[in-house]
Amino acid sequence: MSTIRVAWGTGTGPTEMSSYDAALADANLHNYNLVAVSSMIPADAEVEAVGTAPDLGPAGERLTVVQARATRAGPGHVSAALGWTASEEGPGLFYEAAGETDPEDVTERVRTGLAAGRELREWTFTGERVETASIDAEAGVYATAVVVAVYGESEPIC
Repeated sequence: MSTIRVAWGTGTGPTEMSSYDAALADANLHNYNLVAVSSMIPADAEVEAVGTAPDLGPAGERLTVVQARATRAGPGHVSAALGWTASEEGPGLFYEAAGETDPEDVTERVRTGLAAGRELREWTFTGERVETASIDAEAGVYATAVVVAVYGESEPIC
């Protein structure tokens, strides 16, 4: 069985990219190349909410991820949320939402997306979980919130 770890973080910086890098550092995912996939959980995977990711391999390698990310210049507020649900048959779904809003809004958007995704499939689903990250951006500073589902360990990129 493979493990998908859900980690989250927030960060600030003088540029949009530096705040994103700081948020990834807060989640311990800043030393990898992230490759986004859509939102399917394989039947043989277990999803584990970890908050901060463990060491997933050498720096510079590739991680396969589903990511919710919001960035803005201050003043203001950003939130990101990632939710998941599994089926009795094995596979499951991730849904993500992010924006210049509060955590309750992105959580509700994720729950609505998960419900819609369940309606599209003839599987029997069991429960759901949502994790959020939220941060205020001060004037003159960028802020980023991320929630990232990481599939397995890193792999060489070349």
